[in-house]
Amino acid sequence: MPPGVYGMQDVWEREDRQQITMEFLLPTGIYLNFPVACSDTISTIKKMVWKNARNEPLFSALSDPDAYVFTCINMTAEREELEDEQRRLCDVRLFLPILRLVAREGDRVEKLITTQISLLIGKGLCHHEFESQKNHEVNEFRTKMRIFCEEHAQVRQMLPWEPWMEFNFPCDLEPCCVVAQSGKSRSVKKILVNVKFEGSEVSEFMLIYHSFMLSGNSFLWYNAIKKSTVFRAAKQEKPEDYTLQVNGRWEFIYGEYPLCQFKVSLKVTTSSRLHSYSTTLSDSRTHVFLNLILLFSYFFFCIYILFYSLQSLSFSQLVVQAGLFHGSELLCKVVISNEVSVCSEPVWDQKLVFDIGVSDLPRMSRLCFALYGVIEKTKKRPTKKKNKRADCPLAWVNTMVFDYKDQLKTGEFSLSTWPSVPDLLNPMGTVEKNPNIDSTAGLLIRFPNIRPHPLYYPPIEKVRGKKSNVLIVDNKNYTEFFEDEKELLWKLREEVRQRYPESLPKLLLITKWNKHEDVAQMVGLLRKWPELPAIHALELLDYSFPDPHVRSFTIRCLRNLRDDELFQYLLQLVQVLKYESYLDCDLTCFLLKRALANKKIGHFLFWHLRSEMHVPSVSLRFGLILEAYCRGSIFHIKSLMKQNEALNKMKALNDFVKSGSQKATRIQTTEDMKVCIKQDTYMEALSDVVSPLNPSIVLCELCTDKCKFMDSKMKPLWLMYKNKYDHVGIIFKNGDDLRQDMLTLQMIQLMDVLWKTEGLDLRMLPYGCLSTGNKTGLIEVVKNSDTIANIQRNNSNSAATAAFNKDALLNWLKSKNPGDKLDQAIEEFTLSCAGYCVATYVLGIGDRHSDNIMIRETGQLFHIDFGHFLGNFKSKFGINRERVPFILTYDFVHVIQEGRTNNSEKFERFRECCEQAYKILCRNGTLFVNLFALMKAAGLPELSSSKDIQYLKDSLALGKSEEEALKNFKVKFNEALRESWKTKVNWMMHTFAKDNR
Repeated sequence: MPPGVYGMQDVWEREDRQQITMEFLLPTGIYLNFPVACSDTISTIKKMVWKNARNEPLFSALSDPDAYVFTCINMTAEREELEDEQRRLCDVRLFLPILRLVAREGDRVEKLITTQISLLIGKGLCHHEFESQKNHEVNEFRTKMRIFCEEHAQVRQMLPWEPWMEFNFPCDLEPCCVVAQSGKSRSVKKILVNVKFEGSEVSEFMLIYHSFMLSGNSFLWYNAIKKSTVFRAAKQEKPEDYTLQVNGRWEFIYGEYPLCQFKVSLKVTTSSRLHSYSTTLSDSRTHVFLNLILLFSYFFFCIYILFYSLQSLSFSQLVVQAGLFHGSELLCKVVISNEVSVCSEPVWDQKLVFDIGVSDLPRMSRLCFALYGVIEKTKKRPTKKKNKRADCPLAWVNTMVFDYKDQLKTGEFSLSTWPSVPDLLNPMGTVEKNPNIDSTAGLLIRFPNIRPHPLYYPPIEKVRGKKSNVLIVDNKNYTEFFEDEKELLWKLREEVRQRYPESLPKLLLITKWNKHEDVAQMVGLLRKWPELPAIHALELLDYSFPDPHVRSFTIRCLRNLRDDELFQYLLQLVQVLKYESYLDCDLTCFLLKRALANKKIGHFLFWHLRSEMHVPSVSLRFGLILEAYCRGSIFHIKSLMKQNEALNKMKALNDFVKSGSQKATRIQTTEDMKVCIKQDTYMEALSDVVSPLNPSIVLCELCTDKCKFMDSKMKPLWLMYKNKYDHVGIIFKNGDDLRQDMLTLQMIQLMDVLWKTEGLDLRMLPYGCLSTGNKTGLIEVVKNSDTIANIQRNNSNSAATAAFNKDALLNWLKSKNPGDKLDQAIEEFTLSCAGYCVATYVLGIGDRHSDNIMIRETGQLFHIDFGHFLGNFKSKFGINRERVPFILTYDFVHVIQEGRTNNSEKFERFRECCEQAYKILCRNGTLFVNLFALMKAAGLPELSSSKDIQYLKDSLALGKSEEEALKNFKVKFNEALRESWKTKVNWMMHTFAKDNR
C-alpha cells in the first residue's frame, strides 16, 4: 500500500470525480494499469481489460471472459466477488483501486442470486455473517425457510391468470359500507370511462353505471373490441383476453366488485401482455422425551465476567443479578451474586441457586442477567451512620433455558451483553447476543449437567395423561368472574371458554406456567377455544404470552384476516417478531407465507424489516427472514435493488446538500444539487424506479428543475417526477426518525377504514410515509396543498397579525374553487376537519402549530409532522404550549359556517360528525390499545412502557359506557372551541419565532 493511502472513502464521496486509475491482476500473472470512469459498469470494465490484455503476453492462455469474475476488497475490508456485473464501479466502493480477475467456481446463477441478496439486505451470505455464526439453529432455519419459500414460489408459477393477478396486483378497494351508501345516493349517475387499447393512440369514451359489475358483464369489453376494429385489423378476441389498468400505475381492475368500489380511472390492457415468472426442502427431527422428575433440583451457574472500559465509572465493586421469567412474570426470587472488585477480568466462580425445581420450569423460561456497579456514597460531614450505597446499571443480557429443540441447556455459554436500561433486569429484551463483542462486557455462564443424558421439555400429551385434582366449578355468577381471586377464575376456565372467549388473555395471565399439569390443561383448553377476532387475538402476541401453544393459537386466529386487514396490522406484526425466543416460529412462517402470496404485503414486509437491519439485536433474525423472502421472490429482487440503489443516491445527494449549505447560499446550493442530479449515475439510479411508498407507482422521469431541498435542519430533499399522466412528488429525509410518523399515519388510516365501514367518510388523507433505514425514509408529497401558516401570511397585511385573520382560509378556498365548486370545497373542509379533530384528540397529537396543518385546494384539511403523541405536549419555560384538547379555531368555524355567523345548522352538523366519529373509535378502543401495546417493541421514545398507553385508554374512555364517553368528549369539544384564542397566540408566537431564525 502506498504511504499515506488508507482507503478510498473520500474518493467515492466526491461527486465530481469522473475517472480513477485502476490496477488489474490477471490469472496469468499479468499486471494492467489504466484509467476507467467511475460510472462504468463491471461488465464494461471487463471488456476494457480484455481489450488491453490482447497486447500482453499469455493472452492466449485466458479462457472466455464469462469464465472469470472480479474480486476486490470492499469498504468493510472484506473480500467480495463482483458477480453482478451490472453494478457501477462507484457503487461497489472499493477500499483500494485494485481488481483481481479469478476463475469462477460453483453455480454462477446461485452465486449471483446470493450476491444480490447480500447487497439488498446489507449482510454477506457466503463466507461471513450468517455462516460465520456456526450456529445450528441459524443453519436449520435457513435450510427450512429456503425450502418453504421456494416451494411457495413454485406453486405461484402454476397459478391461473386471476389468482396470479391477485398476487401481483391486489385490488385497491373502498370499504363495502361506504360503497353501498354511495351507490344509494348516486345510483342514477354514470361514470365516463376512457377506453384505450395498449399499443394504440386511439381511445373511445363510454358511459357506464356507477354500480357496474365487472364480473359477468361483457358489455364494456365487447363494445371496446368492436370500436377498436375500426382502427386495427379484426381478429377473434374474447372479453376474458382483456383487463382494465389504472392510468399511469401498476394497478388493475378485475374481480367480483362494482366499479364504484375502486379508487381509480381506467384503461384497457390485453391480459396476454402480463406474464409471470417466479421460483424452492422440510426438516424432520426426532426427540427422545424424558420425564422431568427432579422435583427439588436446582440450577447451578458458574459465572465469569469480562468487562471493559470501566475507568470512566466511579465504583468499587461489581455485582450480577439473575432472574427467571416467563413473559413478564418473575418465576422465583431474584438471585444476586457476591460483590467482586473491579478489574479487567473479574471472576465470580459462584453457584447461583434459584428457588424453583427443574421440573417446574416453563417451556419458555427466560434467564435474565444484569451487571451493575456498587457506588459508595459518603456524606461531606462525618456522621456515625454507615455510608449509603447506590447501584449503577452497566449491562444486561438474556438467554433461554431450553434451546430451540426443547432441550435443557448444558455446558458453558458466552453471552455478550447490551448497554444498560433503567430497570436492572430486562425480560422484554432480546435473547440474542450483542454482535459487537469487542466493545461489550462478556458474561460466561455454565448450565450444569443434571443427568448424563439430555433432558427435554415433555410433550403436552404425556403430561395430560396424569390425573388432575383441579375441579371445574359451574358457577353462574359472572360478576365473580372478573372480581374474585385467581383460583376462582382458574376453576371457571370452561365457563370462560364458552361464555367469554375474548377474556382468554386474563386466563392466560393467571395460569401457573411452572406447573406442568396446569399447562397441559390450558393447552388442551386452547385446542377447543373458539377462534378470536383480530381485535382480541393481537393482544396475545405481546411478550407477556411467550408460550408457543398460545402463539400458535394466535396465528390460527390471524389466518382469517383478509390481505387488506393484514396489511393494516403489518407494522405491529413485524415489531412483535422481536418478542420471539427462537428463529423458527409460527409468526415468521405466517408472515412469509402471506408475503409470498401478495406482492404488496411482500414489498412492505421487506421494507419494515430492512429499515431495522442496523439494529444489532434484530439484524440476525430480520436478515434471515429477508433472505428467505428474496429466495421465494427472485423476480422481486431486481425491483427492490433498484429502489435500494435510488435510496443510496438520495442519501448521497442529501449529504452533498448538507455539506454545501454550510458553505454557500441556498440559491447556489440548489443549483449545485441540480448539477449533481444531472450526472448519468444519478439520473439512471433515480429514474424508472418503483416507489417504496406505493409499489403500484413507478417514478419515471425525474424533473430536475422542480427538485429542491427544504429549510429544516436535516435539509430534506423534495423530488418531483413526471409520469405518463401526472406528476408525483416524494420527500427524502435523512436524520429524522420517521417511525412515529409512520405509526400515527397508520392509526389515522385505520380510523378512516373504521369510519367508512360504518358509512362515515370524513375525507381523511393519511399520506404515504415509510422508514427505509436508520433515520432515513420517504414521505409522499400531497400535491396542490399549502400550510395554514402560508395561507394566513399570504392573505394578511402583517405577519404578526396573520394568525388572527379569520377570513384568510375562506378567501383562499374561494380563489381556488370559483362558482359552484366552493360548496363542495367547504363540504370537504368540514368533514376532514371533523375527522382530524377526533383523531388528534384520541392520539394526543402535540406540536399542532400552523405549519403542521395543511389544506388542499379541493378543501381537504390534513395534519403533518407527528413528532409528539400520546399527550407528550411541548412546553416552553415550563409552560405547556398546547392548552386545548384539539385544534378548532374560529377561522375553521368561519369556513364551516360558509362565512355566515348565524349559520348554526352547518356547525351543528360538524359537531354531530365529530361525535359520531368519536363513538365509532370508542367501540374499537381495544384494537387501538392493542396495536400501540405491540409497538412497545419498536423502542420509540414516547412509547416504551405501558404507562405511555394510559393516555390512549383515557381518551377512548375504556371501561366507560358510550354515554359517559360521549359526555366527556362534549366537554373537550366545548373546551377546544372556547380556548381556541390560546391556539391563535401559540400560532402567532410560532410564526414570529420562525421569521426571526
